[in-house]
Amino acid sequence: MESAISVLDIGHKFENRVVLEHINLEIAKGEIFGLLGPSGAGKTTLIKLLTGQLKPVTGRAVILGRDASKLSGQDYSQIGIMMDHFGLYDRLSCYDNLKLFAKIYNIPKEKIGEALERVGLADAGKTTVMNLSKGMRSRLLFARALMRSPSILFLDEPTSGLDPLTAQELHKLILQQRKDGVAVFLTTHNMAEAEKLCDNIALLHQGRIVEQGSPVEICRRYNHQKKIRIHLQDGTDMELPHDKSITSVLENYLKKGVLETIHSTEPNLETVFMELTGGLNRL
Repeated sequence: MESAISVLDIGHKFENRVVLEHINLEIAKGEIFGLLGPSGAGKTTLIKLLTGQLKPVTGRAVILGRDASKLSGQDYSQIGIMMDHFGLYDRLSCYDNLKLFAKIYNIPKEKIGEALERVGLADAGKTTVMNLSKGMRSRLLFARALMRSPSILFLDEPTSGLDPLTAQELHKLILQQRKDGVAVFLTTHNMAEAEKLCDNIALLHQGRIVEQGSPVEICRRYNHQKKIRIHLQDGTDMELPHDKSITSVLENYLKKGVLETIHSTEPNLETVFMELTGGLNRL
């Protein structure tokens, strides 16, 4: 697949504090990529490096074929960014917030209504931002990022602090971007969210990538136990080796109709991350 983002041995520090070291990533068009890690791991810093807000101390990043530190206005027209600190104007309405953004970036006004419609805020155009719920504010930020019809979309912890239903609505919007061929760069400390959304992920710990690949591949890689847990209708729980030796046992339970649930011991991403970091960071 054609590459949208290439990160080549990037490193960065603030004064004497190293924030990122030897970061290498390749993200394709039409891919949702997740950068996972606890708060303070360097996720937001990497987004700033990729979008030209900061220049790396070492290495380089290439965005849509151009050096990220030399992006032009035309390049930025292909990039959508949703970051919590990109403030909205509380006293302006949803529509007027997007109108101001459209004027700054020379975006046709008809894109405003389209963006509000896409995120489910068509009926809230006249509502002032100060009267929006956190979930509605997140959707407005998402709408602003979509107004450029971007080829790359950067989302910095987009569902942080949202209730499950609102987060699910935002997930649908993110998945639609992948269908539209957009490369989505998502940062999150929510491992379950990454498993649900991402094609590929990288686990970031103390400024370094400690593992990367698809969520399924990574979890399988760290399946040390390789066992199967079963629960019978009489309440019995059993743990069996995950090999052909249990074929007859499972067949017998299935014939008797007493097998209620069966699960592998494959870990989730949170378990893998805790193993790789020694449990030093809370997610």
